[in-house]
Amino acid sequence: MPPDPEGSNGEKTLTERILYRAFGLPTGPLGRIGGWILAGGKDEMIEWMIELLSVQPTDRVVEVGFGPGDGVRLAAETASDGFVAGVDYSELMVRKARERNAAAIEAGTVDLRYGRASELPFEADSFDKAFSINSMQLWPDAQAGLEELQRVLTPDGTAAFGATPHAKHSPEDLTRILSSAGFEAVQIHERDREICAIVENG
Repeated sequence: MPPDPEGSNGEKTLTERILYRAFGLPTGPLGRIGGWILAGGKDEMIEWMIELLSVQPTDRVVEVGFGPGDGVRLAAETASDGFVAGVDYSELMVRKARERNAAAIEAGTVDLRYGRASELPFEADSFDKAFSINSMQLWPDAQAGLEELQRVLTPDGTAAFGATPHAKHSPEDLTRILSSAGFEAVQIHERDREICAIVENG
């Protein structure tokens, strides 16, 4: 089992540990419950982000923290002649997402891997677009993860970072974090308490 990147269980309350195992780093029975809750639960937000990101049919797209795989599925439907990859730090979610996207994986248009945001297993300049939803707050080193995304994006690539109220990111937080990491032209979009930051690779 991967280590808890947010600290030892002794540093968390019981409620925090339960929520983390269900949604932060899904494992075991709680992780399966969390995956079931998440599956299909963010489709409207994902579609909104894909639209803001202007994903094109031939784009190569990567998602960091893909959970049960709905974002990958919807991105692959939009990038119908392109390629979609993803990385997640939960072995349970990798299995679930691979099951959900089995046909696309078999066709070679989707590639889902276990790994860290700070060590993306892809070559430099591999993707035109990138996105992540409710994930960045769980990365042990957000700066390193953002630098990795910049590395795997093409020089003119674009990324989207989505946050629901559960992520506890304000528009100001996202703007500061993304600008500090070197992303340019940060654009904040808000809808029904959901936030999407669109940035250009700098």
